[in-house]
Amino acid sequence: MARAPGDRDILRRLPSVDSLLRTDAGRKGSEKFGRSLLKLAVQRVLDGVRADAEKGREPPEDDVVLARAVRLAAMSWYGASPLINATGVLLHTGLGRAPLPDRAARAASQAARSYVDIELDRESGKRGRRTTRAETMLIALTGAEDALVVNNNAAALLLALSALARRREVPVSRGELIEIGGEFRLPDIMAASGAKLVEVGTTNRTRLADFRAVITERTGMVLKVHPSNYRVTGFAETPRADELAGLAQGAGVPFLYDLGSGLLDRYPGVPEEEPAATEALSQGADLVCFSGDKLLGGPQAGIVLGRADQVERLRRHPVARAVRVDKMQVAALEAVLRLYTTGRRGDLPLWRLLDMPSGKIKDRAATLALELPGARARKCESVVGGGSLPGYSVPSWAVEVAVMRAPAIASRLRTGSPPVLCRIENDMLVFDLRTVPQEEDDRLLRAIRYALEQG
Repeated sequence: MARAPGDRDILRRLPSVDSLLRTDAGRKGSEKFGRSLLKLAVQRVLDGVRADAEKGREPPEDDVVLARAVRLAAMSWYGASPLINATGVLLHTGLGRAPLPDRAARAASQAARSYVDIELDRESGKRGRRTTRAETMLIALTGAEDALVVNNNAAALLLALSALARRREVPVSRGELIEIGGEFRLPDIMAASGAKLVEVGTTNRTRLADFRAVITERTGMVLKVHPSNYRVTGFAETPRADELAGLAQGAGVPFLYDLGSGLLDRYPGVPEEEPAATEALSQGADLVCFSGDKLLGGPQAGIVLGRADQVERLRRHPVARAVRVDKMQVAALEAVLRLYTTGRRGDLPLWRLLDMPSGKIKDRAATLALELPGARARKCESVVGGGSLPGYSVPSWAVEVAVMRAPAIASRLRTGSPPVLCRIENDMLVFDLRTVPQEEDDRLLRAIRYALEQG
């Protein structure tokens, strides 16, 4: 489509990248962030301005264009920013899921700053395996024959399918063909592994007989996937893990149970519908896999537990090298697992926040509400999130603030210092305190006050 003469006039008035970089503000930005980074930011801002100009919108002044580019460059240059999570979502994927305990953060920092015996057997002086210590603790905690740590649970599943079922059929219930964050779907992961998906049953009802009907000499594995980010309720049925384990054993193929959210053992207060790794192993699963940064409360990792012969096949597969963890992940995971082995699970930030008494949160909310105009404390519900415990909520208390233009104030909070994330409900700002450590209350109060004053 030909551009209108007015559009061409607008485009001709746009500044060039070099002219913006040669201004005083451009030179200062180049000195701070680096000329290459600021140049890329200017190019991207101008691309957006051109797209608007083609729709007939007047471009902003040159200094506004440069200011936008500087902000864009700063976002990359400053890196990830610590923030206050007042959303009520404990395992917020956009915010990095489980916060690490201080000892795990220190362990990761120490591993980053110095040489460490990550792949050295100090007694023999020979090369060791980087995840041996973490895997030993996992074996001790769960009773598994062997364990393997990779960089996330999708990688663990990809590795298991590649090593055990490539070019072979893998039956899965239609009700368990999950999609995880970022539009990654189980059928896509299976296709990438070289395994052939065999859909079994229906979305809401799958019986053991449905699995039995598709088991042939071409079957390479039986797979069960816990739907950790949704629930199928009502007229629904799915085979139990022990039933599938027996079926797989009779067929002479491994049974893999993807637990997803990674509950290590049965703990008080956790819904019975959430399977634990220890339970899955006791029910006959040859392998179980799950995430490290969800209910385990650790760093990003994928953990595989199970029969020693099957785990060893995964460990020796070429994909294992491609999905291994780095030294900082290993150090943090080891520190988290030490808390489990010494009975101090409650020291993990996730479990400390999740187990915080609602009455204590109520008192904090009441105190904060007294300090803010147009605020009140009210009951609310927090969720675990991050693909864990779907449909399960925890009673909590929030500070609700009535404001004009709530989206604009929420945006100001997100871009403030410290950044604060909250919910907007019925044109109200809602700050759920279950996901805010008590020691952050004063900083949260100051941030809200500043945003309201500026707004």
